[in-house]
Amino acid sequence: MIESTADRTAQRSFVCSYVPLILWMALISFASSASFSASNTSRFIGPFLSWLFPKASLETLTFIHFIIRKFGHFLEYAILGLLAARAFDGSALAGTRNRWFLVSGILVVSYALLDEYHQSFVPSRSASGLDSLVDMAGGFTALLIARKKRLKVRRPV
Repeated sequence: MIESTADRTAQRSFVCSYVPLILWMALISFASSASFSASNTSRFIGPFLSWLFPKASLETLTFIHFIIRKFGHFLEYAILGLLAARAFDGSALAGTRNRWFLVSGILVVSYALLDEYHQSFVPSRSASGLDSLVDMAGGFTALLIARKKRLKVRRPV
C-alpha cells in the first residue's frame, strides 16, 4: 500500500505533538520513584545549599530544600500543561482541538492525582495532597498562559 503525503504529514504531526507529551509523563512517573525521594535529592541539594549558605542552620537548609522540591513539582506540571496544550490545541480531532483547555486540564488533574497515588506505594515516598495541589497549580498556570497567548495571537489587531 502506498502512503500518501497527507498521511505522512498527519503521522508526523501526531508524533511531534503527542510524543513529547508522553515522554514528559514518563519522566514525571520516573521522578515519582524512590530515586527522587527527598532523602535522595538531599544528597545533592544539601551539600550545594550548605556551600551556598554556609552560615544557615540545618532547619533553614531543610526548608530551602523543601521549597526547591515544591518548585520542582510546580515546574514539572507547568511543562506538562504546556505540552498538553500544544498537543490538544493542534489535534486532528475537532472536539479535542476546540476543548483543548478542558482536555489539558483534565489530564493535569488526573496525572497529578495518579502521581501521588503511585507515590503511596513507593516505600521512600509519601502521597501528599499538598503536592497534588502544587502540581495542579503549575499545570493550570501554564494552561492559563497558553490560553492568554492563544487569544492574543488569534485576536484581530
